[in-house]
Amino acid sequence: MAKRVAVVLAGCGVFDGSEIHEASAVLVHLSREGAQAEVFAPNIPQMHVVDHVKGQPTPEQRNVLVESARIARGNIKDLAMLDVKGLDALIIPGGFGVAKNLSTWATQGKNCSISKEVEGVLRAFHAAHKPIGLCCISPVLAAKIFPGCEVTVGHDTECEQWPYAKTAEAMKELGCRHVNSQVTEAHVDARNRLVTTSAFMCNAPIHHVHDGVGKMVQEVLRLA
Repeated sequence: MAKRVAVVLAGCGVFDGSEIHEASAVLVHLSREGAQAEVFAPNIPQMHVVDHVKGQPTPEQRNVLVESARIARGNIKDLAMLDVKGLDALIIPGGFGVAKNLSTWATQGKNCSISKEVEGVLRAFHAAHKPIGLCCISPVLAAKIFPGCEVTVGHDTECEQWPYAKTAEAMKELGCRHVNSQVTEAHVDARNRLVTTSAFMCNAPIHHVHDGVGKMVQEVLRLA
């Protein structure tokens, strides 16, 4: 039987939704490994909409589920319909939508709150001892919910290659252990069944990001 993996999206576009290349890489690697992806997103308004040419917010309003359906080619369900019993694993790609629509990390950092629906899904997979894969900024969700967990967002020292390294420090303050890693690597927290990789937290060639996401997917399926 093919392993069934829930993929939770947060919109469509790096600055206000899911990072499209990361989401696509997850779906490609799941397909390559013979797993069945089931895509979900919360049926909620986006925090805001960003013009990705100008990098500035616009007055329009969009819905997270409707926008995520663009990536899923329409094959998507409301997150409220997710039933952990029929699924083997969970993966959440990154993008600012994780920090804006699935949580308030973008505005509140370590003091953020996480959407009740998203937190409920994460806790359900964790309680069922089913693996969770997180990349880019999405490991902050685990850091907030599962104190003491081990995650990576790449490196904890800011530089040109790692411009978002302060995220690692904030996660440490939440009581989790941050493990420095390269963009092509994934870190496995066997106790919590968490698999994380840095993806676009690193200024790296896109194929390196794709390879790191692939490593995360492989480890998630190995644990499933």
